[in-house]
Amino acid sequence: MKAYRAAILRFAPDCEPRHSAIFEEDGLLVVGPDAHGTQVVQAVGPYRDLKDQWPDVALEHLPGRIIAPGFVDMHIHFPQTDIIGSPADGLLPWLKYYTFPEEKRFEAPDYSAQAAAFFIAELLRNGVTTALAFATSHSESVQALFTEAHARQLRLITGLCLMDRNAPVEVRNRAGADGSRNVTEQSLMDTEALIKQWHGKGRLGYAITPRFAPSCSEAQLRGAGELAAKYPEVWIQSHVAENKDEIKWARELFPDSRSYLATYADFGLMRERAVYAHCIHFDDEDRALMRDTGAVAAISPTSNLFLGSGFFDYAGADRVGFRYGLASDVGGGTSFSPFHTMLAAYYVGREGQTKLGLSLSPQHLWWQHTAGAAQALGLDGQRGRPAVGNLLPGCEADFVVLNPKATPLLARRTAHANSLDELLFAMIVLGDDRLIEKTVISQAF
Repeated sequence: MKAYRAAILRFAPDCEPRHSAIFEEDGLLVVGPDAHGTQVVQAVGPYRDLKDQWPDVALEHLPGRIIAPGFVDMHIHFPQTDIIGSPADGLLPWLKYYTFPEEKRFEAPDYSAQAAAFFIAELLRNGVTTALAFATSHSESVQALFTEAHARQLRLITGLCLMDRNAPVEVRNRAGADGSRNVTEQSLMDTEALIKQWHGKGRLGYAITPRFAPSCSEAQLRGAGELAAKYPEVWIQSHVAENKDEIKWARELFPDSRSYLATYADFGLMRERAVYAHCIHFDDEDRALMRDTGAVAAISPTSNLFLGSGFFDYAGADRVGFRYGLASDVGGGTSFSPFHTMLAAYYVGREGQTKLGLSLSPQHLWWQHTAGAAQALGLDGQRGRPAVGNLLPGCEADFVVLNPKATPLLARRTAHANSLDELLFAMIVLGDDRLIEKTVISQAF
């Protein structure tokens, strides 16, 4: 067991508004193993109230530092790390000229392994302790990413990218080696084998991963839906309604579905633990479908701004009532840093919906990337497992140590913060990886 003394940020449970933060200027966080050996929060609160209750626990004092929940990234592309910042006219040209040429390299195990090592290290360096990630259509990329995440104890969810049409042959799924199974059959068999190998191993989870409806045949989507029904504990991840050209394409390919989003429902791919990236161009029927099925949105503001895709409608999501959280969406997204993502979400809320005058509070922004994202992923402790994304008793002990004086400008601005919102917003606007002094997942990295 170990105790940490510092300022502590966490989020109140079961309160309105749901994103209300609790901040102890002089707090104590005590972590230790639960009955299953998982490092969890044993106690948290004001130092003066708790210090005498844990006299024999080793104490690390971190003056001037803030302990906060580790960040949760709901959508990121592992194989796109090296194409971050590539210029393009929009989503579909970006896929054609940058994404697919890079992703075909991940058929090589050595290339996948070195890329996975960098990717996991970069997540941890930026304070991300839980991530839902895309791999490629090659099993080698999935094996490499799971292996590295398991070694570093990062909570990671990923899966084989399902893509059997409308893409270069090199990045589609492969047929059986002996020629007895076609591309679609083999991709589904590979998916099930990877579920059995990796789902629930340590801190790992599997996600059934159709890239997006246009890249999948009806047979592949139908098979993915059957696997989702067979394995209800695994996740589903895909993309939807990101770009108007993409939507037009999806509607041409699946004309019998009510909408692009409804295509996934028609194949059994909308349920709890189904995560759809972007969800920009929705009507209220789409929003109600998200709500009624329990599917959630991964909001990717830096990517949406960079590719000119549009603005997520926060007001519409809250009015109809479906869940969401924040995501970096590297490499269409422009940074691994949660601070850059939160700032871009502020722009989306403020500038994208000026008629409503929407201004997301700093506490809400931070909640979307921690406790809110964990809740959307079903990792909020509702299935008999410790929650992530928060620092309440019983939560997994994933946290970051922030130094609000990490840069001269941060130090100057945070010294003049007159409220918690001012302090959080200053870090959102001015922060980057330098603000993360340490990331802790049962041990420090």
